[in-house]
Amino acid sequence: MSTTVDWSDLPPELLQIIATNLQTLRDYIRFRAVCQNWRSAASLNPRHLPLEFPWLMLPLSRSSNRRCFFNPLTKSLHRLTLPEASHSRRRAGSSFGWLVLIDETPSIFLINPLTRDKITLPPLSSFPNVTKFDFYSIGREYTVRSPENGIYFCNLREMRDSFIKKVILSHSPSDKSSFFALAILNRHENLAYCKNGHDSWKIIDQARSFSEDVIYFRDAFYAVDKFGSIAICKVNDGDMPVVNFINVGQQIGGDMQYLVDAMGDLLLVSRYLDFEIDIEHYLEVCNTVKFQVFRFDWNAQKWESMASLDDKVLFLGENSSLALPVSDYPGCKGNRIYFTDDYSGANYDGMAGDHDVGVYNLADGSIETLSCSPRNAHWPIWIAPTLC
Repeated sequence: MSTTVDWSDLPPELLQIIATNLQTLRDYIRFRAVCQNWRSAASLNPRHLPLEFPWLMLPLSRSSNRRCFFNPLTKSLHRLTLPEASHSRRRAGSSFGWLVLIDETPSIFLINPLTRDKITLPPLSSFPNVTKFDFYSIGREYTVRSPENGIYFCNLREMRDSFIKKVILSHSPSDKSSFFALAILNRHENLAYCKNGHDSWKIIDQARSFSEDVIYFRDAFYAVDKFGSIAICKVNDGDMPVVNFINVGQQIGGDMQYLVDAMGDLLLVSRYLDFEIDIEHYLEVCNTVKFQVFRFDWNAQKWESMASLDDKVLFLGENSSLALPVSDYPGCKGNRIYFTDDYSGANYDGMAGDHDVGVYNLADGSIETLSCSPRNAHWPIWIAPTLC
């Protein structure tokens, strides 16, 4: 007579042995998804697993609750159930493996795509320049004060898509300690911040126009303007952040600027774009043509051009910029910049189209297009996968 085995009742010691012998993050996620007992036996911090190369998040279809993640190093696809990242919500950044999502309602929240842990941030209606939110004022739900102290109105979708450019975090939410979130505001070119657990955002008035990019570096938020000058913002629980400036006094070219913490070096990456008009879809189409990389010289207080990234690779886009050593990723080639389209109108308002996603070789200026991004894809964004 055959007997039925209840696999959920395997001894915890045996489950732990099995978990520690799994060799890929993908298998580890599947193991934890079996049942509560298996999940409890598998640590959220599996140090035995190799470091995972950043993934590119793409949706599968407009109606799907699942999201597709592409690993450009292994050319593998990972499909995860993630209804929280539906098409009614806009992604507005990723930091430490957590996505920032904005709803058509005022809500803003963080989510770890692998664990689906969720953390709420203060809503859109809590920004100081949002003077009123009325869900029943159809088409004029938000009343916003302009930088010139005028008033304008935004509907739900406009506010979701255009009010915030990008949100980055100071620390990983998984560290069980406090962290700050900083938002770059699109139209206002302001910076705003909040602490987790607080109920509103605060504007950093002194740092207006430093809205090209922001990273957290040396215990402060570093923000850069179009010309390469830097605002260093030390935020705290009080009302007055401390802001210092570095005016580099040199002309930095490019159409977009990114800041990167490259193992303790502060890098500035300038992105050059070629603009065309897509007559069929009435869109301005932008394509990346080259990058320039600079390292900040703290003694001379200026940017110095870099001919090579040596054994590093960079990840740029709507994510918090990343620099990684190729020695941690067998098969990875150094001196490359992995980039996504984080400027095109095709990312917003439900539009779809070709995306400017690829790998730039700093040695010869060549660009390899990533074939994972089909024409009907939305929302390309890098995320560093982590269970914690």
